[in-house]
Amino acid sequence: MTITLTNTGAGVTHTDTITAVLPTPVANQLALFVVASGHTNDSIPSTPSGWTRAGTFSGGGGTFGSNAGPRRLTFFTRVLVGSDANPTTAIPTGSTGSVIAGRIFTFTRTAGTGWRWAVSFGEDTSSGTGFSAATSTALTFKAGDFTWISYSIGNGADSLTAEAITATGVAFGGVTERSDNAVATGNGLTVTSASCVVSTGSSTAQAPTVSATLATASVGVAGVLRLREASSDVNASPQSVFPPRNLVAVTGLEADDITSVTMYRQVGTTLTAVRAASAIDTTGVDALLRVDAEQPFGVSLNYAAQLTDVNGNTWTAYSGPITSTVTGDVISDAVRGTGAKVFIESWDDKKRTRDASVFNVGGRYVVVGRPRSAAQAQVTVSTDTDDDGDALQDVLDNATEGVILIRKQVTLAGVDGHLALLDDDERRTWTIPFRMWDLNTAETEPWPDALEAAGFTLQDIADNYTTLADLAADFATLLAIALFDFG
Repeated sequence: MTITLTNTGAGVTHTDTITAVLPTPVANQLALFVVASGHTNDSIPSTPSGWTRAGTFSGGGGTFGSNAGPRRLTFFTRVLVGSDANPTTAIPTGSTGSVIAGRIFTFTRTAGTGWRWAVSFGEDTSSGTGFSAATSTALTFKAGDFTWISYSIGNGADSLTAEAITATGVAFGGVTERSDNAVATGNGLTVTSASCVVSTGSSTAQAPTVSATLATASVGVAGVLRLREASSDVNASPQSVFPPRNLVAVTGLEADDITSVTMYRQVGTTLTAVRAASAIDTTGVDALLRVDAEQPFGVSLNYAAQLTDVNGNTWTAYSGPITSTVTGDVISDAVRGTGAKVFIESWDDKKRTRDASVFNVGGRYVVVGRPRSAAQAQVTVSTDTDDDGDALQDVLDNATEGVILIRKQVTLAGVDGHLALLDDDERRTWTIPFRMWDLNTAETEPWPDALEAAGFTLQDIADNYTTLADLAADFATLLAIALFDFG
């Protein structure tokens, strides 16, 4: 697992707008656009199209002027796709002494599921040649983390040496200077970058201190961007049960310092939160598992996990595609994990009411009513076998909060959804197992999100294993048991 600086682009400068040259874009590499700027209004450079502003900070004290006062440092990032355009960023025009300079660096990784980064900034307001900036945000550092350091100094004829970074309990490897440019445009600045790799990490987050030796006494800001190969991932697997359900597992959370997870089911561009998987606190947890038993049938879908780390950064990871297939329509209770194969025979109308009253006021009708209600309807379904009929009977008898989920064999808008069961009429054909069911229903909201969908239980384990020794022989970890398909 190694992160390597791959390419360094050419530096660009201007009074207000720069377009940086992206050196040989390669898919899945990370590009870092380091931008230093100065402006009378301390303006933040615009974010280039398709890029992310990882962080920005201004400091150094004093008043913006020639070789004096505050300067700003901004980090933009982008995971490359291989056909990326050169990015443009700008500060407002017409400011006396304004200056902006930037350069792109690209990185490769040898492992991981993606890129993770975190930033911290600090300033040195005491003019001198011994620059030192204590950053304000505590970052986690692990062995192998790639650490990037940049400086924006308020002098257009300066240069830096002896760049360094320290943090309590963290050992950093040797620092290598990557660029050092004095920019005389406008009121001037010097922008410098360097990097190192963490040798020994800390068990707790630490705010690093960045230092350097300046050739000319000045003030300015410094920033740290910590790069890491991502460990977190999302996988979805079908479980061997009826009705079909998917086990969604988000793993590798601890290594990425993920403290909150929200899972979504994605069909096309539509995202729907997975039951009991919204803003789940995962502090100190390496994996989060949820069962999705409300997915549409007959269409390809995938799962997305929104991950929030300890520094408040948000990432999104995606599973591969998965399709659930059935041989009929289904009525189920996701909370209990029960369901029955049925065939929807008729659903001719959906009646909605407003509970309106009409008043004759001076010969003019005045209507007062409530908002239009959800639909009520009689849904007629059939079951072909005794097992299917008994399964439907069980769903209707024990429906959680009186709510059922009905889904077509191939999902159909206006059919798939949650229904409150008002009453039902079972019509048997006594000579054969075939039954017809008239369900009097009202459209309703899904079950409360606090109720998880049912998955495999301890009884399923007991049905498959006699002793703990047998269980231990097949599973190395508790997570492996939780991920197993006991169907």
